[in-house]
This record gives sequence, C-alpha cells and structure tokens, in this order.
Amino acid sequence: MAQLWGGRFTKETDQLVYNFNASISFDQKFYRQDIRGSIAHVTMLASSGILTNDERDEIIAGLNSILKDVENGTLTISSKYEDIHSFVEANLIDRIGDVGKKLHTGRSRNDQVALDMKLYVRDEITELKSLVKNLLTTLHRMMKEHVHTYMPGFTHLQKAQPITLAHHFGAYMEMFKRDYERLCDIYERMNYCPLGSGALAGTTYPLDRELTASLLDFAGPTLNSMDSVADRDYCIELLSALSTIMMHLSRFSEEIIIWNSNEYQFIELDDSYSTGSSIMPQKKNPDIAELVRGKTGRVYGALMSLLTTMKGIPLAYNKDMQEDKELTFDAIDTAKGCLALFTGMISSMTVHKDRMADSAKNGFTNATDAADYLVNHGVPFRDAHGIVGQLVLLCIEKNTSLDALPLSEYKKISPVFEEDIYNAISMKECVEKRNTIGAPGADAINNVIKINEEYLSRLNK
Repeated sequence: MAQLWGGRFTKETDQLVYNFNASISFDQKFYRQDIRGSIAHVTMLASSGILTNDERDEIIAGLNSILKDVENGTLTISSKYEDIHSFVEANLIDRIGDVGKKLHTGRSRNDQVALDMKLYVRDEITELKSLVKNLLTTLHRMMKEHVHTYMPGFTHLQKAQPITLAHHFGAYMEMFKRDYERLCDIYERMNYCPLGSGALAGTTYPLDRELTASLLDFAGPTLNSMDSVADRDYCIELLSALSTIMMHLSRFSEEIIIWNSNEYQFIELDDSYSTGSSIMPQKKNPDIAELVRGKTGRVYGALMSLLTTMKGIPLAYNKDMQEDKELTFDAIDTAKGCLALFTGMISSMTVHKDRMADSAKNGFTNATDAADYLVNHGVPFRDAHGIVGQLVLLCIEKNTSLDALPLSEYKKISPVFEEDIYNAISMKECVEKRNTIGAPGADAINNVIKINEEYLSRLNK
C-alpha cells in the first residue's frame, strides 16, 4: 500500500479499511488536473525562493514524463496507491529521487484535492456549455424551418390553442438558454484558487497564491483557508444546474415520446435513434428519449446525496467530502451523454406537418378565436364564451369541426356570425394575428429568431 502518511502509525492499515478509505478507483480521473496543479505549485515555489530553478525544472520534467506515460498507456494508474495524489508523487520520487519529495512543500492533500476538483469541474463546465450550445444551435435551426408549421398547443395535455412548431421549440430554446447562463454563472463564481490554503490554516511558507492562481487561469486566490478546503458549493450548484438541464431534457423527451406514438404521429424518429422489439416486429421504440427521461432521476439523486452528505459537516475538511467525486463525475457524464444523444435525435427526426395541422383543426383549438370574433362584433366576452361552448358541443354531436360547420348552424346559435367567421378561425389567421413579443405569429417568431441569432453569435466569440 503506497501511503504518504505512515510516520505517525505503528501498524499497517487493515486491507478492508484501506480499500474503504481509498479513492484511486474514481479520483484517477484527476490525473491531468493533479499534474497541472503540481506544475503550477512548483513554479510558484521556485518564484518565491522556496525551491531552486533546477529543482523546479527537474520536478516539472518528471511530472510531464508521468503525464506522457499515462496518456500513452505505458504507465497504469494502480489501486496499490491510495489516491491520485499519492500515485503521482510516488512515481515522481521513483523517477527523480529525493528532489521529488519537495513537491508537497507548502501544500496539503486537502487544498490539493480542492484544487483538482475545481480544475476538473471547471473543465467539465466548458464541455457542458459546448453541448448546450450545440443543442441551442439545433433548436434555432429548427425554429427557422418551422415558422409556418401549425400544430396544437396544449394545457393539461388537452388541445388548447393553435401555435407553430417554431413557437414550441422556442419554449425549449428559452429553457436551455437559461441553462447555459447558469453554467456560466457557476464557472465565474467558482473560479478562485484554493491551493496554498494548506490543511485548513494556510502555511508559514511565503507562498505567492496570486501567482499560483494566475498560472492556473483563476480569477484570484480564495480568501479563507478554512472555506477553501471545506467548500463544495460549486459541486452542489453544478449538480443543481445539471438537474435542471435534465428536467428540461426529460420534459422534451416526454413530448417526443407522445408525438412519436401511433395516436399522434406528429414526428417519426430516425432509425439510428430507435430500437425494435424482440417479439413484436412492428415496433419502433423511442428508447433514447425514454432513457433520457429515466436518467434524470439519476442526476437528481446525485444532487440530493451531496446535499445530504454536506449538511452536517463541521469545518474544515472531513473524509465525508470524498463522496463528492463519484456523484459529481457520474452526473456530469450522464448529462453530457444525454445532451449529445438528444441533440442528435431531434436533429434527425422527421416532422409530419400535415398531421400536426390536422390535429390542431380537429381539436377546437380555434374556439377562443371564435369567441374573439363575437367580442369584436359587440358581444360581451362571457356571452361569447357560452355561445362558442354550444358550438363546440354541436360539433361533437355532429362529429365535425368548427371549420367545417355550416354557417346556417352558426346562425342558429348566434345571428352575429357571418361568412368571415371561417377566415377568423382558420389556423393561419389564428396563429398569424398573434404577434405580440413571445407569441406564435410569424412576425413575432422571426423577431425572436433574430434575437436568438445575435445571442448565439455572442456565444461563438
């Protein structure tokens, strides 16, 4: 067992205890971040006169050789080491001798792991932002393609009013824009360097923490050494943001599943994002959407687990905090996979425009517009609401729609109706006359598309 803390102990750690305590099986993900942090640390130590330049150069060369060998597969990260930090340091000492023992000067594993976790999460946020941006770009393209694709809008899963597919996609565009901004906020708030905080009380060495922070592209050093090693707020914030992203993906997936059903047939998923049945040859299942929906609970679980882990921990560092890694790693990997697959799924699906439009016509989604027609002809809204309710009941009895109901039937219920009612309740008119900002009319949607175009162009800078 390769340990860095044996001097105080007279007995070997029990193997079960060692295995329970070890984190190498999951924190090996940190090897790049751990080596990068160590290179910055020894660079600062030399700049502060704590190491010589020759010692710095020898240690950095050794660290880079470890990185190269891990990357090319000639050096395997082994479970004989307690964690990634002991793996790197032990291999460094093996390669360059006693000079390697100076790597840990002015540093504790507490601030070292805090740094590694921040560097890792920061890198992953950058990747997550890229995936969300790809989804936004896909939604933006699809909005432009479907400005005039009419469909029913729903409340309570009941057909409500006609909208366009661009308008529907636009709702998710707004959700994922907020998700993107949340990731940006977390990155900015967490971007302060904990290295140099020591175990909890700093160090007597004259460390230049500002230099270390600068070398690692942080905005500056953290301002309290106890908080530095005890803080996992940024992990909780990220898990919360990922839970919200997954919630949005899950809602969208639920609609994709419904739209893909035999009863709706609004869309058809591409074969590459569907599976079949082992017994029913006619089946084409929306498994990707269902898995995205299912994996949402997995990310929620990570958030609740870490909140529960952190809620009773006194300052400063406690071993409980080792639980942050597997939870955060898994949630990040899950969200990244779901974002990539979901984007591919919607970008390749076929939209059945006629089916969507027919569904809007046959669901009385233009009933509100029929009531507005009466209001515009002097009928009080409450009376108009009742009149149109009678018309809908009549259509149900006759198995027809408002569009197909003869004018004579309209006039039996209210003499106010004239031939122009059919234009007033046409899908095109119902949608296109709604042009306040945020509404589904073409003018309003094209205005939003222009705003989104500018938003996305800023993300590319």
